[in-house]
Amino acid sequence: MVYLITMDQGNSANQEPVGYLPPPEEQAPDLSAEQRRVTIIIIAVAVALLLIIIISFVLLMNANPVAVAQLRDVFIIFLALQSLLIGVVLTILIIQLARLINLLQNEIKPILESTNDTVNNLRGTTTFLSDNLVEPVIKMNEYLAGLTKFFVVMGMARKKKKDNSQ
Repeated sequence: MVYLITMDQGNSANQEPVGYLPPPEEQAPDLSAEQRRVTIIIIAVAVALLLIIIISFVLLMNANPVAVAQLRDVFIIFLALQSLLIGVVLTILIIQLARLINLLQNEIKPILESTNDTVNNLRGTTTFLSDNLVEPVIKMNEYLAGLTKFFVVMGMARKKKKDNSQ
């Protein structure tokens, strides 16, 4: 049980139950089962490829010319399919890259330019306010403080007493 501790006027701690909070492990989604399944699939594919390679070496060791020719034909077909798949994937990759470049040039760049213009406008506004409003007020306060101190030193005005009765 998790308790919420509050302080009241008398500085005594009040404890009131808030409810059960699960441990942090239960809050995060469980990805370990998914990761195990993917790992098992990868290992199974690697073992299958290893078995195919071993079988092909055994066939080549027997030196059966017909089996070697058939194995060679299968590998040629496999390589052709693999190159076809790589070509399709590269085409998709090039299309996605072109879309990303188009997005950056036509959508993100204008937003950044607009933001930059806004920041420059804000910088100009703050500079204007600083030069035309803040500096004169500060200078006037400086002159008034100096003039007040002059009158106090000359005895024409009295010092203000600080009120410490708070």
